[in-house]
This record gives sequence, C-alpha cells and structure tokens, in this order.
Amino acid sequence: MIVIPAIDLKDGKCVRLVQGRADELSVVADDPVETALRWQKAGASLLHVVDLDGAFEGMPRNLPVVEEIVKAIAIPVQMGGGLRSLEGLSAVLAAGVDRVILGTVAVEDPDLVREAVERFGDRIVVGIDAQDGLVAVRGWVEGTQTDAVDLAERMRDVGVQDIIFTDISRDGTLRGPNLESLARVASVAGLGVIAAGGVASVDDLLAIKKISGVKGAIVGKALYSGHIDLSEAIRIVEGVV
Repeated sequence: MIVIPAIDLKDGKCVRLVQGRADELSVVADDPVETALRWQKAGASLLHVVDLDGAFEGMPRNLPVVEEIVKAIAIPVQMGGGLRSLEGLSAVLAAGVDRVILGTVAVEDPDLVREAVERFGDRIVVGIDAQDGLVAVRGWVEGTQTDAVDLAERMRDVGVQDIIFTDISRDGTLRGPNLESLARVASVAGLGVIAAGGVASVDDLLAIKKISGVKGAIVGKALYSGHIDLSEAIRIVEGVV
C-alpha cells in the first residue's frame, strides 16, 4: 500500500475543507507547486490533486495550476474535480496528468465512464464519496440513494480498475478512517481501492493496510497539520528505508 499526499486547490491555493463543506475552508499553502515539490522530496510516488472549484462548478477551473505542478515534479499526478465530459477529461490528460478521477458522472452518466475506460483504460479512476454508505455527488453537496458498494460493482463491470473511496463524515476531521465502510467497498472483487478520509496517524495507515484490496491511502489534513510526517509514514507503511 502506498501513501498518497493530497493537494486540494481553490482559487489557485492549497486548502483543506472539513467534510467537504466550503464554509469550513482554510488555506494551508499559497504555492501549490512548492507544496508538490515538498511531497515529492519526502518520497511520495503519486500525488492526488482535487480541483475544488471544478467540483463545485462542474468543470475544471485550476488546470493551469495543475499543469505547473505536472511540469515541476517527476512523479505521476492523479486529478479530479468537475470532470463530467470526455472533452474535459481529455484536456486534463493532455495537460500531463497521469490519471483522472470521475465522480458525479459515475452515478449520473455511467455510459460516459464506460466510453472513457474504452478510450483511456486504467488512466480512468472513479471516486466514490459516501455518507452513511450512500454516495454524494456534485462536490458532495447533493446526496443520492445509491449504495457505495453497488456503485463500486457497477464501475467494475464497465471496466474501471481502481476506485477512490472517501468517507465524507471523516474527511478533514482527523477522527480516523471508517474502516468498516472501507472494508465493505474493498470486498468488491476485481477492484483496487484507494482509501481517503479521516487519516490522522501512521497507526491509521497501518490499520487501512490490513484491509485486503486496498492499494493506497490518501492523506491530506494530517500532513498540513503536522500529525503525520510524510517521509516517516512512507518508510513505515511502504517499508521504504
């Protein structure tokens, strides 16, 4: 299992939210490129970037900043936020992003996900963001009656290889991950799962690592608050000396 640092972008700056709420926003770094270089230097093998403006507005808004990040670092970048058309995700991939994350369209337009997978293969990742087991969409501001496990199965059936599962109630809270919900989603055969939401310590990461099917864990607030030292976490969790 790899440890994946997160950069959430709003108005070109690195921010953190609590449970995805825009009214619970704090700027954690003014320079996203400098931040990306910092996480690369600490040993990250993958960077997770979310365009929050894009997630709320339905189209990428911070792509120029993401392009700067991609040019500055040598490790791959996965990006999500507002990618709801083939044109939008094609533009992001053309900008040098390694993998794109589709969220809302997985619920609202699964045929688009199928077409994207047919065209781009494993460069398409689906983000499943859930509260009490039910998926939320459009920057987490709209709930659905779609069960997270059911959606994971449907995405597997259209050819998706990896999903990112976020427990919204834990995201940005430093309360620890929801291991029970994560295990439910990770039980879907044939899918690789990346966990997100609530990680506050290396012990949390080690607990996630014990769940079969989980191949990565995203860490955000815990890095910026100093609860986790990325290089130490990578050394312990990934076994990198």
